Amino acid sequence: MKNLIAELEWRGMIHQTTPEIEAQLQKEMTVGYIGYDPTAESLHIGNLATIMLLKHLQMSGHKPIALVGGATGMVGDPSGKSEERNLLDEETLAKNQAGIKKQLEKFLDFDCGENAAEILNNYDWFKEFNFLDFLRDVGKHITVNYMMAKDSVKKRLETGLSFTEFSYQMLQGYDFFHLNKNHQVKLQMGGSDQWGNITTGTELIRKMGGGDAFALTCPLVTKSDGTKFGKSEKGNIWLDSEMTSPYEFYQFWINCSDEDAPKLIRVFTLFSQAEIEKMEKQHAEADYLSILQKAMAEDITVRVHGREAYENAVDASRVLFDKKASFEDLKKIDLSTWQGISKELKLVNISKQEFSEMEDIATLVSNGTNNAIYSSKSDATRTIKGGGLSINKQKVTDPKGMINFDLIHNQYLLIQKGKKDFYLLEVHA
Repeated sequence: MKNLIAELEWRGMIHQTTPEIEAQLQKEMTVGYIGYDPTAESLHIGNLATIMLLKHLQMSGHKPIALVGGATGMVGDPSGKSEERNLLDEETLAKNQAGIKKQLEKFLDFDCGENAAEILNNYDWFKEFNFLDFLRDVGKHITVNYMMAKDSVKKRLETGLSFTEFSYQMLQGYDFFHLNKNHQVKLQMGGSDQWGNITTGTELIRKMGGGDAFALTCPLVTKSDGTKFGKSEKGNIWLDSEMTSPYEFYQFWINCSDEDAPKLIRVFTLFSQAEIEKMEKQHAEADYLSILQKAMAEDITVRVHGREAYENAVDASRVLFDKKASFEDLKKIDLSTWQGISKELKLVNISKQEFSEMEDIATLVSNGTNNAIYSSKSDATRTIKGGGLSINKQKVTDPKGMINFDLIHNQYLLIQKGKKDFYLLEVHA
């Protein structure tokens, strides 16, 4: 049986553990779980680190359970939050649960014998549990002093914490107890901000006569400057292609800094220690090749979105930034990828009628697009005469030239101003 603790240690994926956890994992196949509250219809890459914990657990010969918090999602976890979040209705929660299940199935093996992954929903055991029974049978085992000592509670006392959120750790603790008793779960894992909630579970198991229980948390992934990892200028990087396009997803990993890449490739990929150290050496010798970033972008994009989406993202990136690319190359990129690119580039809209009535190129890229690209026609004229404008990868030299460019997929024009300033002109009905 593979040593899970050793594997996670060299990857920098252990923050805290309870005693004797390594002995337990080496002794027998252990069932472990991580909970995911369905607060959105997709997980994001901030969740991906804990998904990788489940993946490594399974690859080490143990059984992973992903718990979708259909019940706890109705309450809201205060851990890491500065204010109380809005509660969701049952219909929204059900939709979010379905989306999360679909994503988890991309990472875990659900058909591999005794350590096959499972997805459970805590609403299944909380829906029949009335409030008075919970207070009598569970609440008496945990003191208020114990709950108040948790960091997730102490950090919120000044700004205010409702009883609803205060009770969250008890609900998560009961999840662990229920899973321990009914599904032989001995291990709960999560991000470092979950330590208090997880150890409430181990305490409940101890006091309510359960069996062995262990906890493991991984560090919250941050950038080298200390800021939160997993967000772009537009917000979260989601695992759902409708919320973050494969092109945007791929670009996020490609653009990771050299300072962050060594840490991220250990956490988010399955490359071995020897493979990563070899790539790091190659990267150090020729950092302009972005070896670590390219390896991460391929590995993670393929696992989340599939090989075809990855290749489309690579083709799109190459075409956008390759000076030798042609209009024929642009046409080879599928429409869905262009729709993803449109979220990344500066998008300008114009109607087909307005487009057909444009008198010349300089007008189109200035007044004709509400000065979104050039502030004036004279400014556009100067740039065009200086060779600083390309349309559909074709250099434009005559500001008074006719607008006779074919539209990409009968919908787009790719306009490049200078070396790196791209606009996507969408021509609509």
